[in-house]
Amino acid sequence: MLVRDWMTVNVIALGVNSSVLDAAEILREKNIRQFPVIDSAGALVGIVSDRDIRDAMPSKFIPGDAVVESGGGLYTLTAGDIMTLDPVSVPPDAAMTEVADILVKHKVGALPVVDRGRLEGIITQLDILRFLCASAGSARGGAQFGIRLDGAEGALADILCDLRAKGLVFTSVFTAVDPTRCGSRNAYVSIADLGDKSVEDVVELLQSKYTLLFYVAEGVTVDLV
Repeated sequence: MLVRDWMTVNVIALGVNSSVLDAAEILREKNIRQFPVIDSAGALVGIVSDRDIRDAMPSKFIPGDAVVESGGGLYTLTAGDIMTLDPVSVPPDAAMTEVADILVKHKVGALPVVDRGRLEGIITQLDILRFLCASAGSARGGAQFGIRLDGAEGALADILCDLRAKGLVFTSVFTAVDPTRCGSRNAYVSIADLGDKSVEDVVELLQSKYTLLFYVAEGVTVDLV
């Protein structure tokens, strides 16, 4: 899945000369955590986070703060003064998994989406979570099964074929490295509709041939290993 399918469009962006006070008001009203900063041609030049804005605000515990003095202090502070220059950005056709890796690596909450220098949108941690929920099929309910693949060639295909042979239709399938076993991968299969079969029937089927790690049904997780 690609960024263009999940990014937030119609982004509220700041100009280089936008007032930090105006940005703080938008932050309060819209609960926005990142503002891309663009120049007069619409090109991305920086990014301002909610933390940048809060750091720029005088403390409410210090009397006589600069915000009340019209014509100086915060009244002259702009987005260009506090923005992070040349922020990490991604193109619209970047893979969502790549974006997730970048967010983790750089410890940021969002990435501007740029196409040929122009701001097209922003991809946030919330967008990544929406993507993960959709990929895992959690919105459809049903049951999820965690199965150890043990590195056997064709193991995932065998699991899916066995499920289909029993008339079960899986809504999502993904694999990941097992964090507790070096070199091992696990498969996570979600089934929205078990038909005339019970969760116990599927557990028995999988345990007869594979290492079933756990299953989740109706919000309850049952560990099996």
